[in-house]
Amino acid sequence: MQNNGSLRGKTLFITGASRGIGKAIALKAARDGANVVIAAKTSDPHPKLPGTIYTAAEEIEKAGGKALACIVDVRDEKQVKAAVKAAVDKFGGIDIVVNNASAISLTSTLDTEMKRYDLMHHINTRGTFLVSKECLPYLLKSKHAHILNISPPLSMKPIWFGSHVAYTMAKYGMSMCVLGMAEEFKDRNIAVNALWPQTAIQTAAIDMLSGSEAAKYSRKTDIMADAAYVILSQAPTKAPTGQFYIDEKVLRNAGITDMKQYAVDPSHADELHLDFFLEDVDVYQKPLKSKI
Repeated sequence: MQNNGSLRGKTLFITGASRGIGKAIALKAARDGANVVIAAKTSDPHPKLPGTIYTAAEEIEKAGGKALACIVDVRDEKQVKAAVKAAVDKFGGIDIVVNNASAISLTSTLDTEMKRYDLMHHINTRGTFLVSKECLPYLLKSKHAHILNISPPLSMKPIWFGSHVAYTMAKYGMSMCVLGMAEEFKDRNIAVNALWPQTAIQTAAIDMLSGSEAAKYSRKTDIMADAAYVILSQAPTKAPTGQFYIDEKVLRNAGITDMKQYAVDPSHADELHLDFFLEDVDVYQKPLKSKI
């Protein structure tokens, strides 16, 4: 999907942007000439995971954007505040927040240690709320203000709670931030939405959870980056708010029909795994008002 320059000069604050979906969204924005704040924990190479905030910054600069690498654990209020201040000092403001940082443990109640429970809730729910809260004073001054949470559509069906209630509560906390903040700021020209993949996305997290074999039945992070770009390119005054977007539907609405291009293994493009929290992808969203 081609860029159209709509994010040129805009400043994006992206959590967890040193790898995976967060970095893919950052690079997509960078190709427009956007400013990207990489707010993530990985400052030194991880023994099992690729990339650091500094290597991501290099890639963003090479792609045509401007980067600011900030060491941020979204659980730490001081680190978040310091990163927001650094972003404003360097770029003059913040236009877009992407709450991507997340922790996952698909464990049952008896098998979920409380330190793991706390980690998920502090990163997913509290971290999303905290980052949004600290960025909001600057979003309110922006003419292109968006908050986009990488979180699922809300559903009270027991199937999504029974196997991993701790993770579901933590992830749904991010989605409840969308629901609440969209309503709270609906008259303040801030579009607050969620984006979730229709299928499994090949990331380090998927590899750790399901093994490298799962990649055959997954899509590349590019599909989430392209869908995020469509959403974030919209003027907030025209864009719907409080929506739970699904990546494939966003792109089809934008006129992109070739989904095979996003498959990790095109020979398995018709056998992709449906992501968590989805049972009927047709019911969750209104279309964007204009095609990109």
